[in-house]
Amino acid sequence: MVRVIRPIPVERLKLLVFDLDGTLIDSAQDLCNSVNATLAEFELQPLPDKVVASYIGDGAVMLVRRALFGPDATEVDEDFLARAYAFFLDYYREHKLDFTYAYGGVLEALAALHTAPDGSARSMSVLTNKPVRPALAICEALGLAPFFQHVYGGNSFAMKKPDPMGMRALMDEAGALPEETVLIGDSEVDVATARNAGTWVIGCTFGLSPLGLAANPPDVLVDSPADWTVALDPLANGLPLQ
Repeated sequence: MVRVIRPIPVERLKLLVFDLDGTLIDSAQDLCNSVNATLAEFELQPLPDKVVASYIGDGAVMLVRRALFGPDATEVDEDFLARAYAFFLDYYREHKLDFTYAYGGVLEALAALHTAPDGSARSMSVLTNKPVRPALAICEALGLAPFFQHVYGGNSFAMKKPDPMGMRALMDEAGALPEETVLIGDSEVDVATARNAGTWVIGCTFGLSPLGLAANPPDVLVDSPADWTVALDPLANGLPLQ
């Protein structure tokens, strides 16, 4: 289902930017396993997968920080965090594809979206807070990489989402204005990133952080990757809010 809150002028779009975790791929199990392997390494109690999943979205360092010290900690042992993060990253690099998969319909939707309604090629890229090396490796392994001009991670720029730095770089590289750009993601971090960059945003309710979309609504909500093609179709876009 597609729910339009603010119609996007899809006929003008030149650049589509996708989040990775919870948007293109379901990576929750591998991230949860890697966090709990890290906790076990340092003789700490494991966390329920649901709790770990709620910590995903702001990059790997923040994920580990929340798992070690809690989501609301203001002061942490930075040396301990650095050691735990190094272990987590090494473990995750080895296990990032144990259970991770592309959501059903993603490849078909990307193939359809690659061509604009007027027949021209759209520019498509990935902007994730996941470190860029595992992000690239996952995109390549799951057949996503050929669709994207760039895959940028949380360490590709000095600032990560929701800072607009990455979005601005992608717009500059694609020659697209903010009003010609849409960010497709599953969390309030993605909505905030789009707002900070002045672009449009589509929220994916099937992702890892759908509750955040209620607090910070995107322009359009979709319930599946197949809905991307409907939301970005000039004839279909503009459906009334449901």
